[in-house]
Amino acid sequence: MQNLTIGIDVGGTKVAGGLVARRGKLAKTLFAPTRAKDGVKASFGQVRSVIERLLRFAGGKENVRGVGVCCPGVLDPETGRVINAPNLPGWEKLRLGVDLKRSFGLPIRVENDANAAGLAEALFGAAVGYRNVFYVTVSTGIGTGIIINRRIYHGSQGVGAEGGHVSIDFRSPYRCGCGALGCIEALASGPAMARRARVHLEQEFKKPSLLRELTKGQLRFITPETIEQAARKGDEIAQLVIEETAFYLGAWLGGIISLLDPGAIVIGGGVARIGKPLFDGIRRIIPRYTVNPHLAAKIPLLPAKLQENVGVYGAASLFSPDGEEAEASA
Repeated sequence: MQNLTIGIDVGGTKVAGGLVARRGKLAKTLFAPTRAKDGVKASFGQVRSVIERLLRFAGGKENVRGVGVCCPGVLDPETGRVINAPNLPGWEKLRLGVDLKRSFGLPIRVENDANAAGLAEALFGAAVGYRNVFYVTVSTGIGTGIIINRRIYHGSQGVGAEGGHVSIDFRSPYRCGCGALGCIEALASGPAMARRARVHLEQEFKKPSLLRELTKGQLRFITPETIEQAARKGDEIAQLVIEETAFYLGAWLGGIISLLDPGAIVIGGGVARIGKPLFDGIRRIIPRYTVNPHLAAKIPLLPAKLQENVGVYGAASLFSPDGEEAEASA
């Protein structure tokens, strides 16, 4: 009986795999280095290896209904083709779905990692019970997923929902990796937070700050984690950086709410682990930058629940029957 789904999350440094039972029970997880620097043959081989090991744990492919794979970048979910995956050298025009189906004889589905994570949070995580969800992951970049009626919205060409590349300040001096000025990713991602902290410290070079102590004066080592740590201990510059980040995210999400009117917004990623100070700041700002402030203020702003397993859940959720939700998420 095909009760299990294999979920594979391919990143630049590791391949995470898991066996997910119906209704979101995580039965087994495995990890392997991606070996991305060794080229596509090596990294693709690592994906195959993890799938093979999971099939053995499942007791054979007769117990598996399919293999879902997610990775960053531009993918065509209809054909299972990876068009371009950053941090995965050689993963250009890779026929991932076709090659894996030929190898394992199982149904294969391929999806962008943020889209898959959004679906996982809607089915098994923080947004269970909501049919329309806007998902955000804030870390090295800002990825988003749009879930409409518990299905991923891809757009007409399959490359929609790139909310991290919506510009909220076209006069900004900061250019995003995509080439545009003032994208929310360039203003509110983890590296953007660290950059603003360094600028404040350089401008106020006489002002004491725990950020100087935590990095032993090497400001290039500032991270969102050090900013959070300093802010919790009352550091004014660290608190200011979090307030600024909340402002940018709140202004951006206000526009997203005007556009989509989601049932819930889920925020994950490393920056989201700052927690209450960030979320409270975002909630204060959203009503100032949306067309229906009273309605916008009622939309739940939820911290992601699936955390480090979200990629595995996301890949596996590509095989979840419509309407299937978690009995209890991990």
